Amino acid sequence: MITGIQVKNQVENVLPVKVPLWQRELAGAVRDPLELMRMLGLEGASSTSPFKLLVPHSYLARMKKGDWGDPLLRQVLPLDEELRVVEGFNHDPVGDQHSVVADGVLHKYHGRVLLVTTGACAVHCRYCFRRHFPYSDFNPVKGEWEGALAYIRTNADVREVILSGGDPLTLSDERLAVLFRQLRDIPHVTRVRFHTRLPVVLPSRIDAGFLRVLEQVPQQKVMVIHANHERELGAGDVNAALSALHGAGVTLLNQAVLLRGVNDSVQAQVGLSESLFAQRVLPYYLHVLDRVAGAAHFEVPEAEAVQLMGEIRKRLPGFLVPKLVREVAGEKAKMPVFG
Repeated sequence: MITGIQVKNQVENVLPVKVPLWQRELAGAVRDPLELMRMLGLEGASSTSPFKLLVPHSYLARMKKGDWGDPLLRQVLPLDEELRVVEGFNHDPVGDQHSVVADGVLHKYHGRVLLVTTGACAVHCRYCFRRHFPYSDFNPVKGEWEGALAYIRTNADVREVILSGGDPLTLSDERLAVLFRQLRDIPHVTRVRFHTRLPVVLPSRIDAGFLRVLEQVPQQKVMVIHANHERELGAGDVNAALSALHGAGVTLLNQAVLLRGVNDSVQAQVGLSESLFAQRVLPYYLHVLDRVAGAAHFEVPEAEAVQLMGEIRKRLPGFLVPKLVREVAGEKAKMPVFG
């Protein structure tokens, strides 16, 4: 049987040297739950969840071996609990599909649009609210973004374009450069925002090539990273990636999801906020779980979440306390859960 490590080595030997390191690392990511468990010294049966495993080795290396309750492992390991049908949990919990106005363009909120750039990610988070999203039906890459850009051009109130997915940083530098050149020619777009997990789970993505592409973006650049636990930020390569982004003039924010068994404690939340700010990342949102089918086991009851926020406020200065919010389909803004 070929192991994940052997696959990684084979991929690195076959791919040309000119292929960026991050792409080689992504190609060699672990996709077999049994292989993941073996690498962590765990024993158990593999889940039959149709939402497949994907985790890079650099992220796996931060997990504690022999610990089923490791907060990083819980975010990526498929469990049979995902197969339970739970009332109130559905395939489109935030109404994304009803907000599509052009190929890949979601227009929910005034002054900004979200571009679903790709369905690809560098990690499959088990609580992902777009785990059932029909990406192939809303592909914005067709015609080099023509439909999406036409919509943005004709809506002068759009000041901010949010690049999401999937994960926009799984696109190549060349593909991103094409998009940025076209956004540069739309005068009413003054801000480009990235929603991405890659600086955390695959920090090698923030390489010299990507930083050169960023230099060509004249608009204000905001990057919302996604870390749920302070241990995700402890690796030196993550520190270097965030430092490089800060040095490139990118405003760094973090959004997290409140997850049962991952970060549903005062200690975990305080540790996350302190670790973020130590790396010049400002805590932004803490989302209550979007009720996507397959993720019910992660949900923290709202009353418990509110109580948790009250305790966090006692421990942190106000600027380090993220806003606890819920996204509600059809609403024109994120809804505060805790005042």
